[in-house]
Amino acid sequence: MNTIDVNRVVDHARFTKFHWNVLFWCTLIIIFDGYDLVIYGVVLPLLMEQWQLSPMAAGALGSAALFGMMFGAMGFGMLSDAWGRKKVIILCVVLFSVTTVVNGFASTPWQFGILRFIAGLGIGGVMPNVVALMTEYAPKRKRSTLVALMFSGYAVGGMMSAGLGIWIVPTFGWEVMFYLAVVPLLMLPLVMRYLPDSVAFLKKQGREDEVRTIVRAISPESNIREQDTLALPPAESDQAPVVELFRNGRTMSTLMFWTAFFTCLLMVYALGSWLPKLMSMAGYGLSSSLMFLMILNVGAIVGAVGGGWLADRLSLRKVLVSFFVLGSASLIMLGHESPMWLLYTLVGIAGATTIGSQILLYAYVAQYYPAAIRSTGLGWASGIGRNGAIVGPLLGGALLALALPHHMNFLALAVPGAIATLAMLLVDRERKPATPDVRPATALSGNT
Repeated sequence: MNTIDVNRVVDHARFTKFHWNVLFWCTLIIIFDGYDLVIYGVVLPLLMEQWQLSPMAAGALGSAALFGMMFGAMGFGMLSDAWGRKKVIILCVVLFSVTTVVNGFASTPWQFGILRFIAGLGIGGVMPNVVALMTEYAPKRKRSTLVALMFSGYAVGGMMSAGLGIWIVPTFGWEVMFYLAVVPLLMLPLVMRYLPDSVAFLKKQGREDEVRTIVRAISPESNIREQDTLALPPAESDQAPVVELFRNGRTMSTLMFWTAFFTCLLMVYALGSWLPKLMSMAGYGLSSSLMFLMILNVGAIVGAVGGGWLADRLSLRKVLVSFFVLGSASLIMLGHESPMWLLYTLVGIAGATTIGSQILLYAYVAQYYPAAIRSTGLGWASGIGRNGAIVGPLLGGALLALALPHHMNFLALAVPGAIATLAMLLVDRERKPATPDVRPATALSGNT
């Protein structure tokens, strides 16, 4: 009889149909997630006109989903470690899809804001769980690339929301943008059938047959037999998952991850909210803020996928440090007069190194924590980071109120990038996740 280290089988597996399946469904869910989050910015001008909203009231409505995302990321991140990732992902998809559809029927700002908060719970809850699931199943040599590729679906969803908005909103009204959120609900039966649950959760539940089927799909050549024992690293402790984030030498790294998430999201949302206004005040005649959104998100995809590819060959830590330095430099340069081609290039670099870095941060955190607390680690980092998303637009408004010189505004936006760089440098490089004391199967196994 063989004792098979499941984690080692996953690490050394070649890319199979099973991996394509996980990548496809996780990416599709993230695309829907991105669509639902960006939709507010697309319909905002019409809402302000229809409901006579002041900028402050419009900002508060926009923050409703961000507050929901903060609580959803932390709450559902912890819940999935107990309930299983698949069940929580499905719950979150139902939550943000149903409330987004109902949002199309909102007749007052209060109704709209409450529904956006509830939708934010689901949007925030999905992110750490699909990242954790993709990380658990991705082969080690392609892990960063696959997680970054999957999470770039968030930018695709944002571009889809913006692109559809150009056509739908003027023709059919803003409500239709929300009605389209019914699509994930229609696809839910397929998600329930084809999306696998976490092996660690299935093993914990004693569902050995399902674990065996999944491991065979991951590595068909491993020749796993019915009498073979499938092993995973034992849980480090029975204490609360949040406490585990600070045990075994993880305290400094956990705090630095939270810092990096906060500062990175601050830059992302400050840019998304105020970049068009800042540039128009400087006299640049860019056609519309929608074009900025497209450039930022195209840059985000290039940065995430390219950064993931580099990380699999170097390290996520080195790539993130380089990205944060490059992002700060591009923001500082945006504060100075430049030719239009250089301006667009700098905006693309800013998207690649801010939104792209945010995606890579998810990959880094997912690989840092052991499987038993992976969703909790991701959820809390994402939840703490959401405070940065809330502060970002406020910071942009404060800078405008101070009437600073143009280059000083961008210098201020570059400071969080410098802080994130320092945080990444302080993440513990030496600590390694615990490995089980088992022998691998077949090429990765031995007799017991």
